[in-house]
Amino acid sequence: MADTKESLPVTQSSGLFDDFRREMDSMVERFFGNSAITAAAKTGFPSLMTEGAVRPAIDITENDAAITLTAELPGMSEEEVDLSISDGMLTLKGEKTVSHESKQDHSVVVERSYGSFQRSFPIPDRVDQEAIDARFDKGVLKVTMPKKPGPESGERKIRIGG
Repeated sequence: MADTKESLPVTQSSGLFDDFRREMDSMVERFFGNSAITAAAKTGFPSLMTEGAVRPAIDITENDAAITLTAELPGMSEEEVDLSISDGMLTLKGEKTVSHESKQDHSVVVERSYGSFQRSFPIPDRVDQEAIDARFDKGVLKVTMPKKPGPESGERKIRIGG
């Protein structure tokens, strides 16, 4: 039995997906500016390009002794990362840059994200800010925030008097 469904040739556009791609490209252009779309158009895959959209993956864990923040920063070196504390906030910032090995290299598909980033996290009162330690190894930043000695503030009942 022959299949009677008609299929579109690969070169013919389907309309719906082209409209979706144009809308996504327009959103990227509005958010990041014309440079992202111009750079994306050179690849032939505009919807794959998100220049400047770096957002490191973060894990935060806690045990009895410390709170640990782990950030994945693949392709970055320790010198490209800045970690600071200000007004009870831990701020991680940096910039991931594109580097081509030679002038003959031309991008065909770019799926990795490049650009600057900044993420801030409140430091709980139970953390000893003077004892915070950071280590960077193989693209992974690990920030250990030891807790202050003493009892946890935890939950307590407040007597309502009148």
